[in-house]
Amino acid sequence: MTLIKKINISYIIILLFFSLFINQIFGNLGLNPIDSFFSFNTGYDILNGHFPFKDYWTITGPFIGYVQALFFKLFGVSWFAYVLHASIINSILTLFTFFAFQKFNLNLHYSFLYSIFISILAYPSIGTPYVDHHATYLSLIALLCFVLAVKTNLKIYWFILPILLGLSFLTKQTPTGYAAIIIAVLSLIYFIFNYNFKNFLFACLGCFVILSIFFVTLLITKTSFQSFLEQYILFPMSLGKSRIGFLFPLEFSRVIMKFKLIHLSSIILIIVVLKNIIENHKYLVNKEFLIIISFISFYISLIIHQLMTINGLFIYFIIPLLVGFSHIYYLKYFKTKKYFLYFLLILCIGSTFHYTNKYILSRDFSDLSKININSAIDAKILDKKLSGLKWITYLYPNNPEKEILNLKETIEIIENDKNNIAIITDYQFISVILSIYDRSPSQVWFPYHVNPNKDSKYFEVHKNYFLRKIKQNKIEKVYVVKPLWGGDNIFEMNLNNSCYEINNITEILDVYILKNCKDLKT
Repeated sequence: MTLIKKINISYIIILLFFSLFINQIFGNLGLNPIDSFFSFNTGYDILNGHFPFKDYWTITGPFIGYVQALFFKLFGVSWFAYVLHASIINSILTLFTFFAFQKFNLNLHYSFLYSIFISILAYPSIGTPYVDHHATYLSLIALLCFVLAVKTNLKIYWFILPILLGLSFLTKQTPTGYAAIIIAVLSLIYFIFNYNFKNFLFACLGCFVILSIFFVTLLITKTSFQSFLEQYILFPMSLGKSRIGFLFPLEFSRVIMKFKLIHLSSIILIIVVLKNIIENHKYLVNKEFLIIISFISFYISLIIHQLMTINGLFIYFIIPLLVGFSHIYYLKYFKTKKYFLYFLLILCIGSTFHYTNKYILSRDFSDLSKININSAIDAKILDKKLSGLKWITYLYPNNPEKEILNLKETIEIIENDKNNIAIITDYQFISVILSIYDRSPSQVWFPYHVNPNKDSKYFEVHKNYFLRKIKQNKIEKVYVVKPLWGGDNIFEMNLNNSCYEINNITEILDVYILKNCKDLKT
């Protein structure tokens, strides 16, 4: 074995374990209940035969929940298995990026450096499985498959590409939709000028495989396509206007200055494209143009996605990727001007340290940036399933012990109730600890963006779904564990006040006792 191969294998091993290890660290460090437990309960529900769209309302994709159920099956129901899910996605992204750099003949050491920076800035920003992160990274891997397909002309990439995009879409509609449009348009251009029947056939075969998996899953879980269509496609589409509103105003400070280091990291790619178009307009159909413009379009789509969501910033992982490919094309077009290469390296190293400190170490995505993380306590005092999690939230930043005590009291009350109950909460681990089904009619509770308001044309669809689930599960009481990010009275939107009475049990626990009313009659 040559020295280069030994170094390559060593780098792969280091990247694998480092990307796993660093995310395991940050996945155990603090939390934001609504985000951090997002897929914890979903994975447990699926493991026990309760499926999205069929058994509870959701506007986010089912793929992340199914994979989490698999992790629980393989490693046991635990916080460790939960964080490991995100850590492995972090590793896959890191290793595939390293592989892509190598395919473009980037120096082995630089490929390693840029890849390890990606592993630091990617999933550790939240540390636990989350739909925005999952969809973004799957979309990026799909994009890398596209550029490798264009570069190598290998059929396997065309086959994998639609499968990855499909899984990404079944995780979250955006930014997958943006990536899909970019790849579809550029693929069309590619096949028009570089038609290859076998490549096109393998792309179609990939589409057939992912569609077959999707419809077979609906069939096995007895989930109606209508429920999927209403919850995952039609209702989210009706929110498009409000989401677009988040994009504006397109101010210089919001679009350029806020993401200035991302823009700077792509400057070589932009210059190469403009230079070649000016010299020869036929460059517009060149394979190199398709590759470079795909990266430029993708990072712009991530900025658009970031501006249109209300989540914390997490897209700075794209800087090492853009710098890596800028490095590749810099060597092709500007290799005599080494000072710019030094600038790229300093930009990449500096931005990685800066954003690690500003967003990763501070746990900014979990709203913990102004909180002393050292005050966190081991969550195993709640239950051994949460062992390893250092518990601290923005809700009780100075007294996590009180939050734990409140939750222990709440769990005990719910455990001792032998009625048919439902649990509504952002603390989506309570039913997992109790080893029960929470019977919540919705995956999460958030007005307008998840649960339609009364002015939405899908309000009646959601209300009828809600009432149907209450009836099917024969719910007698609904426990609401507060606070809910979307407001503590979200439950009341769907029932007349004559249908229930509310009792305040503890500081954080209310119970809705359902009465005999016409809304709940079968």
